Amino acid sequence: MELSVERVDVWAATIEDKPGGLAQVLSALRDAAVDLQFVVARRTPEAPDKGVVFVAPLQGEREIRAATQVGFSITTSLYSVRVMGLDQLGAIAQMSQMLADEGINLRGLSAAVLGTQFIAYLAIDSLDDAEKAVDILQRA
Repeated sequence: MELSVERVDVWAATIEDKPGGLAQVLSALRDAAVDLQFVVARRTPEAPDKGVVFVAPLQGEREIRAATQVGFSITTSLYSVRVMGLDQLGAIAQMSQMLADEGINLRGLSAAVLGTQFIAYLAIDSLDDAEKAVDILQRA
């Protein structure tokens, strides 16, 4: 299985859990010409009326400045690995098994297929485990 694997910083911001809360921060990034490849947003059960949005990547000083102005910061509670490759039956199952066999616990996973390619973002609890996951998957 030939894969493109790299660790990526994920940025997060708190948003208002109301119509337009997500649009407000994403519009600010769009207006700054930030080209996102990954966006996940959800409510936060521990904070009523709040949500959180995760984005990646932010590249360069201009993009980072625009993001920090609307409340984004690098997440310090999770580490992410981006994996891209040819869509094959069971590819995600195979990758997750390879990581499990090496003792890597996935905190979360988001994946999608577009045409003949897949992209997956793996959420991992520690930088050490994220670096191990990159090494394991690059050898796949």
